[in-house]
Amino acid sequence: MSTSLRLEGIEKNYRSVKAVDDVTFDAVGGKIIVFIGVNGAGKSTLLRIAAGLEKPNKGRVLFNDAPIVDRELRQIATLVFQRTAVFSMSVFDNLAFGLRIRKQTTSEIKAKIAEALHDVGLKDFEKRRAKKTSGGEMQRIALARAFLLEPRILLLDEPTANLDPRSATIIEKAIMKRKSNETIIVLATHNLTQARRLGDEVVHLHGGRIVERASTEEFFENPKSEITRKFLNGELEF
Repeated sequence: MSTSLRLEGIEKNYRSVKAVDDVTFDAVGGKIIVFIGVNGAGKSTLLRIAAGLEKPNKGRVLFNDAPIVDRELRQIATLVFQRTAVFSMSVFDNLAFGLRIRKQTTSEIKAKIAEALHDVGLKDFEKRRAKKTSGGEMQRIALARAFLLEPRILLLDEPTANLDPRSATIIEKAIMKRKSNETIIVLATHNLTQARRLGDEVVHLHGGRIVERASTEEFFENPKSEITRKFLNGELEF
């Protein structure tokens, strides 16, 4: 049975601005769900709510069909931000931080870090200063750090924005490798080509609402919503 996540009747306001407006969204393990939409559509806000980093003004979150509070969500969900931050220490110590908190042994930590760095194309980077790495390398470090925590819910906000093609390709392959029935993966992107490559399903958000959701092929080949058709054709005014 696949892991499941449900955001039900979610509303989120920032003062007078309604960022998310009565959204119900389901995701299951084994599929990659892609959020697309213009800036301000609600993509990042939904990811933050799913990660337990924001409280909705209305609605609830369920994990495996049971209500879950934000504190519990933070224990099983990891959100990788578009603009990542690393500690002022070695790559190894950046990656080892969360594993040490979880009381894993030194040998376990070394083996897991070596595997994670290999997956993101940073083999033998353990001793480098994390803050001295390039933007693409830093984003891959952040992704490796997320992988090491083995989250049940992996959330990615523009994981390859402003990166060179090689870094983007490595990150996409590493994400694909994490697909399993036990892991829910949801990512937000402005890159429609990336959405086609990675997504099993695509969700179009506009004005804080879901205007269309479909399998990737159906979404791009036969969109039902006029708003989605305009978005895909670059004609959407906002």
